[in-house]
Amino acid sequence: MTHLPPLIRDLALILGAAALTTLLFKWLRQPVVLGYILAGLLVGPNLPLFPTITDQETIRVWADIGVIVLLFNLGLEFSLKKLAKVGGVASLTGLVEISGMLLLGYLSGQLLGWSLLDSLFLGGIVAISSTTIIFRAFDELGIKTQQFASLVFGLLVVEDLVAILLLVLLSTVAVSHQFFSVEMATAVVKLVFFLVIWFVGGIFLVPSLLGAVRRFMNDETLLVVSLALCLGMVLLVTGAGFSPALGAFMMGSILAETLYVERIEKLLHPIRDLFGAVFFVSVGMLINPTMLVQYAGPIALLTFVVIVGKAFFVTLGALLAGQPLKNSLQTGLSMTQIGEFSFIIATLGLTLKVTAPFLYPIAVAVSALTSFTTPYLIRAALPLYSWLYAQLGKRTQFLLNRYSADAQSLSTTSAWRQFFRSLIQTMLINGVFSVGILMLTWRGLLPFLLRTYGDEGWVRPAVGLLALVALMPFLWALVIKPVKPVPLVPANFHPNAYRGPLRVLSISRVMVGLMLLAVYANLFFSLTALLEILAVLLLLYWGIGKRLPIFYGWVEQRFLLNLHARERNLQARPGGSLRPWDAHLAYVEVAPESPVAGKTLAELALRERHGINIVSIERGRLTKLVPTRQDQLLPGDRLAVIGTDEQLVEFRSSLEVREPLGEHPDPEVSLKRFRVEESFELIGQSIRQSGLRERTQGLVVGIERQGKRYLNPESDWVFQAGDLVWLAGNTRLIRQYIEASKLAG
Repeated sequence: MTHLPPLIRDLALILGAAALTTLLFKWLRQPVVLGYILAGLLVGPNLPLFPTITDQETIRVWADIGVIVLLFNLGLEFSLKKLAKVGGVASLTGLVEISGMLLLGYLSGQLLGWSLLDSLFLGGIVAISSTTIIFRAFDELGIKTQQFASLVFGLLVVEDLVAILLLVLLSTVAVSHQFFSVEMATAVVKLVFFLVIWFVGGIFLVPSLLGAVRRFMNDETLLVVSLALCLGMVLLVTGAGFSPALGAFMMGSILAETLYVERIEKLLHPIRDLFGAVFFVSVGMLINPTMLVQYAGPIALLTFVVIVGKAFFVTLGALLAGQPLKNSLQTGLSMTQIGEFSFIIATLGLTLKVTAPFLYPIAVAVSALTSFTTPYLIRAALPLYSWLYAQLGKRTQFLLNRYSADAQSLSTTSAWRQFFRSLIQTMLINGVFSVGILMLTWRGLLPFLLRTYGDEGWVRPAVGLLALVALMPFLWALVIKPVKPVPLVPANFHPNAYRGPLRVLSISRVMVGLMLLAVYANLFFSLTALLEILAVLLLLYWGIGKRLPIFYGWVEQRFLLNLHARERNLQARPGGSLRPWDAHLAYVEVAPESPVAGKTLAELALRERHGINIVSIERGRLTKLVPTRQDQLLPGDRLAVIGTDEQLVEFRSSLEVREPLGEHPDPEVSLKRFRVEESFELIGQSIRQSGLRERTQGLVVGIERQGKRYLNPESDWVFQAGDLVWLAGNTRLIRQYIEASKLAG
């Protein structure tokens, strides 16, 4: 008998249990993530009523791969440009929400008598909502096009970024056992440094690499290359002392800026679902039912804290950001759950052995309960808003509406603020890359050459000269490169008011450049050689100074081309909302079975029937802006639509199938052959006159007459007795027609 490794048996057990619980939770219309957790509980070591997996360590390795794939997929949906686009509203709301929940989670842990680290990790666990649960709930409720949904998606982007930061900070706290320490500050600076290096360098290199080999990029190659890049970044980030999850997330966010992101997401779905299932099953394996009973009180308390706390802080943050009360309340009640990142943070505590064993199953139980309540809370948002608004006095209603209108009409950024931001950004990026070049040459290239050639006298000066040449473009941009001038200034602008800050920034650029040169001199030569190095630098600048702007401009242009390639490929999409009419932009997709498919905009009369306007039709890689009344809607089209929430809900209902597809399975299509008997009524009729197309939902694709075969006969072909007809179409209707013709004879 062939011996099977325990891993195969365990995987069969895991996926079998996951399949059964998934079907059950699909039938109950509950998130399948909860089904995976239940499957893990059933096959885990804490419930001996069912078969138990034997090789738990290998399953944990698979679960670690699942975390990497999940974070890679989240990075593909993230994109730093999305964070820039969500603007101040989502950022301010997220700041209020996350700060409030971190504090509330910490205080809850202290109230329960838990340790400092347990309380800190609990704050991180309850601070991050579940992207998976929210997306599923929005899909099932059909509210993705409503105005508040865009704020929810922006909040999820902010939370993803904060969650990555929390993983780093909590790891540092777990090691140093101090919240405010030198190690904490070092970890933050190190994280910012590597994020800038990885993102800017990744945007410069990865899209260029993919573009160079694009003619070889079929689906198989693209999937392999993407996963290789992901795991390569994981190795790089882990070598720098960070978690593998950060590396997967970073590479996903880099690939999110490329032309291939949609294809990668589509190809990654099966892999993400497989390893994600293993990860969530492994989450359930760590649950001990007796511990859940023992900690039923803390589970109930923390469930209440998550639901009430998130609803309150998100609503408060949205109101402070200038959102209307209705949108704020809908957003708040949509975020009342915890999920994937909460599991990862809880797993981090267990891995580092700094949290109590009960924290993990409590987090899973709270996630399950809050996920279950999420759809009901989203539905309750509008009735709660109507009741709450009616309780407010007229003056309070007026003040809320006035504050919202004033906040949304404020100018977001002044011209001078844009100028200062651009200057600081230039200093930060070029300063970080200068430090990166120093680290690469001093800690990488120099030790390698010393090991290879020994302590030869030429090694250190040669590496130092190479480092200086590599530094020159970035030092030039840091100290000398002119920043774009202020585009427009107000009429009452006074130059003297900004002369001081501009001088301070100019001096700061020179000082930062001198500090970097001093560090360079100390690493490769000595501080006393700084003047000689400056002389060499000036000599090099005199020789190649004119080429530096050209080279740096090429690098900058290549980076910007890669960064904005996707937008140029898809063309600019309009966005925003119309104030004060409460109309906004939303995207909807035409399903293959939609009743509007194949019809022109003139036939549909969408503006007259629903009050909405279609701004663009995206079909594959092409986008038609401002379509005409003669343009058709085809299956798979992605429409940019402007309207109010009510108009968009009505429009979405018109796109849906009139009857459930489950009650009418797809008809079987086949090729059938029959002979025309003397008694058939279609004798003497043409194909068009016979009505075969309408009666059988089929096409006459061939006719054999007197030994000769005719492929694709014309519609004016006249049937004769003895013809052998090949008919392709609905199997059931063709059979009914043939039987009816024979019976009629």
